Amino acid sequence: MIRVLSALILAALVIGVVTLLPPIATLLLAVLAAALAFDEYADLAAALDIKLPRVLCAATVTVACVAVGSDSLPLDVVLIASLIVVGVYVVVTSQPGPAALRDAAAAMLPIIYIGVPIGSLAAIRLIGGRDATLLLIATMIASDSAQYYTGRMFGRTPLAAAISPKKTREGAIGGLVIGTAAMTAGAHWVFPETPRAIVAVAAAVIVAVGMAGDLFESLIKRSAGVKDSSSVIPGHGGVLDRIDSWLFAGPMYYVFTRYLQFP
Repeated sequence: MIRVLSALILAALVIGVVTLLPPIATLLLAVLAAALAFDEYADLAAALDIKLPRVLCAATVTVACVAVGSDSLPLDVVLIASLIVVGVYVVVTSQPGPAALRDAAAAMLPIIYIGVPIGSLAAIRLIGGRDATLLLIATMIASDSAQYYTGRMFGRTPLAAAISPKKTREGAIGGLVIGTAAMTAGAHWVFPETPRAIVAVAAAVIVAVGMAGDLFESLIKRSAGVKDSSSVIPGHGGVLDRIDSWLFAGPMYYVFTRYLQFP
């Protein structure tokens, strides 16, 4: 019951912000989510004995999120500046050894794993409007729900047993089919001039990479020896646990929304 109630509250919050408030509100929500997700990422890194400059990395993640989400800052400049800043920090604080490359890579990863993807979700609201954003939300909810219930009813074959033992191939197939169908059907109203074949292929790719994002976060958690990224969301774990699939699916949907439509 707690899990369902938390999901309903989160869904109502996000849908309310997207539909009732201007795009800047979606960007602010994205920045908040990025900050919380990075904090959980830093805790996972600490569990793996990786040293991260939290304040510095949080700043680069936030700037990257705003750069993509507001479409006002050049992302290439943000990435170049982040690389230089992190690189200089590592030079000043590290000693020669295997940990130097590991820590530097872990400090750069959240920029492209958290900042850019979450910023792309806000950018969809900005460039695609409310309907395009709601279509992504509906697609991801349909896919996640189908994975869960199809897996429970028909799941027999593990999808990635070493990473996430409860996920099954049957559940993944159900999520792929239902998620693709949901986006293809909704695109009839949201992207009416885009060929259905293009929408169907894009939808399948978006749903599939979303599943990969889920497994990627599970791999990090299993490597760190934890079940959830945090306990901030009752019944669901952490922010990363709730948006793991969105971190891969969101950027793909952003590309579709911005570049793959046909007038």
